[in-house]
Order: sequence, then C-alpha cells, then structure tokens
Amino acid sequence: MHDSIKLKKIVESLKLETVYLSSDYEDVRIISSNLNKPGLQMVGHHLELASNKILIIDQQEWYFINEKKSEDRFKIMELFSSYKIPAIIFISDNYIFEEVIEYAKKKNVSVFRTRENFFNFSTKFKNYFEYELAPVIRVHGVLLDIYGVGVLITGDSGIGKSETALDLISKGSKLISDDTVIVKKFGDSLIGTSPDLTRYFMEIRGVGIIDVQSMFGVGYVMESKEIEMIAHLEKWEDHKEYERLGIDRHYEEILGKKIVKYTLPVKPGRQNALVVEVATKSYKQNEIGYNAALELNRKILNNKGNHE
Repeated sequence: MHDSIKLKKIVESLKLETVYLSSDYEDVRIISSNLNKPGLQMVGHHLELASNKILIIDQQEWYFINEKKSEDRFKIMELFSSYKIPAIIFISDNYIFEEVIEYAKKKNVSVFRTRENFFNFSTKFKNYFEYELAPVIRVHGVLLDIYGVGVLITGDSGIGKSETALDLISKGSKLISDDTVIVKKFGDSLIGTSPDLTRYFMEIRGVGIIDVQSMFGVGYVMESKEIEMIAHLEKWEDHKEYERLGIDRHYEEILGKKIVKYTLPVKPGRQNALVVEVATKSYKQNEIGYNAALELNRKILNNKGNHE
C-alpha cells in the first residue's frame, strides 16, 4: 500500500519507546499524518475523533487524567472505544497510567512514549510521513554534494561517471549515492538518497568496489541531498554544437520539477572533474544573478561605445 506506512516502521524511525504492543502490531498501518489530540472529548464535549489516526496524550490530557481516580481514568479511556485507534503515544516522557495499559490490552492497541513535546513530535511526524509517501523514482547516476550544491552526474554506462565523482570526492566533495539514486519529490524539492544496501559504496572499473566512508572518512559522505543541478556526461562528437557562451539555461524535468542541466562532452585528456566543478561554480553564480557571458557582453558593448 503506497498511501500508508507501517506503524512498526514509524516507531523505529522516530525512535519511540515501546510500552505495550498489540497482537497485530506488525500489520498495523497508519494512513494519515494528522494526530488525534482528545482534550475536548475528555471533558465531555461530544466531538467526533477521526478514526485510524494515532491518539496523542499531551500535557493537558495527562494532567486531566492524573487528577482522576483509578476507576475514572479507565472510564475516560473508554470514551474512545467506538473509534478505531491504531496506537496511543504519550508525549513529553510522561508517566503512563496502569489504567491506560489495561485499556490498551483490552482493546488491543499499542502504546508508546516519546521525550519530545507535542509541537516537535507532531512536526517531525508530519514531515516523516509526507516524505515517506512522496513520489519517488530511481535514476541511474551519481549524486554528490559539490560546494554545497546537490549535483546529479548522469550519462551512458562506461562514460566515467564514477571515476569523475571519485576525483571530485578526493578534492572534498561528498558522496550521497553511486550508480542508483533514489529521488523523492518533497514539497518543491527533489531529495536524493542511496539504496540502503549500497550506501557509500562505489564501483571503480579496474579497482572494484570501494567504501568511500571507510576510505576517505565520514566527512566525505552524506545520507541525502537536494538535487539542484544535473551534469550530463556524453561522448564528444566533433560535429555537434555544444554550449559555448552559457547565456541560455537548459533543463531536465524529474518528477515534474525542472532541474538546471549542463551537457558536458567527454574525451581523452579532458579533466571531467574540473569541468563539473566549474559548472557547479557557474550554477552558483547564476543563482545569485551573475552570468559571466552577459557580463562579458556588457563589457564588449561598453568598449565598443567608447571607441565610437
């Protein structure tokens, strides 16, 4: 199911403390990033709770329950019996009442706890949920952080993507993924990550598999990065017209978002890593409004005017 996330995965990813697990814990799925905060229902307001959403016991709810006698605590929890609650989470590391655990066992509902306050947890939960369900594709290429810019290096197999990336890493760039990049659209951004199995590994022809983190250090790898630019390597063709001025920008669309694309011809003797590096610096200049070709054109026109 691509419109829900397993409760178990959420618990593990957000590092929730387990208090009680239901018999069907492994199969429970969460379908919404919204959370049920039942303050008004607890004090007698007959408002509907949304089914299939996690029930949150925040500070106000906790203090309200804490002031009640044991039998009243269980009655409060019974107010939610008509709703399908996939899990209960206590916020701010608050003590979990025995009556709540008793109710959870009776209704077969998992109970968890987090040290975070409601605002921090709800924000993290919503972002995590939306990121996990974001549109995703796999792209053949290498993703690097070059001078803080997420650069996706693409090109045909054997063109030298990994070798170019390795050269850039040796100069301080950071590897996110080699060969296969998992791309997710999160908001208006494209976030690239690596498959878990191959994270931080690279295949270098003639050498074999290398572990970049082990070889270069933790400062040369990153878990994820926003993709801002594409450097496409292709075999040099003598009769093909390549970009010479850089006035016009070219784009490639990924998951509906246009990404700036530089097509870089490759031939023996050309320093591909240096060219990708320069393209990245040019991209950064363009982003702040400076274009070298336009600046040169302005100087030529000014110089021409001075001689007339």
